[in-house]
Amino acid sequence: MTASTQHELVLVREFDAPREKIYRAWTDPELLKQWFVPRPWSVAEATLDVRPGGANVIVMQDLEGNRYPNRGVYLEIIENEKIVFTDAYTSAWVPAEKPFFTGVILFEELGNGRTRYTAKALHWRTEDKEAHEKMGFHEGWGKAADQLADLLATM
Repeated sequence: MTASTQHELVLVREFDAPREKIYRAWTDPELLKQWFVPRPWSVAEATLDVRPGGANVIVMQDLEGNRYPNRGVYLEIIENEKIVFTDAYTSAWVPAEKPFFTGVILFEELGNGRTRYTAKALHWRTEDKEAHEKMGFHEGWGKAADQLADLLATM
């Protein structure tokens, strides 16, 4: 096992939508709220400053109304191609108390309006990767991707 796969979780899907729509679903707060967390959870708030160094705050909410804020910073943005974000910083370059992962989202044009969507979660430690797997990375991110596909069909 290489160092990258030792710390990496990956989800790959193909969508019947151009990558511009998928990118927009990741960068428009109102669209992101519609798909980003597996239902019945929801996104109560989403503030996205989509630029390298820009902060994001996504507040997830459970059925009881408990809120779970997730803060991060964008590291790299290539419009319609790539989004890289991390929870290692909370805003600007203020270090987080406990960094967990860096997300890399890739949008690869396949032709005929189709896109290969790759979501990677890169962890600093094997223990964090294993914890993320146990938290339901594949199931949760997979369900969110299904919800994204449903949203894309309406855009």
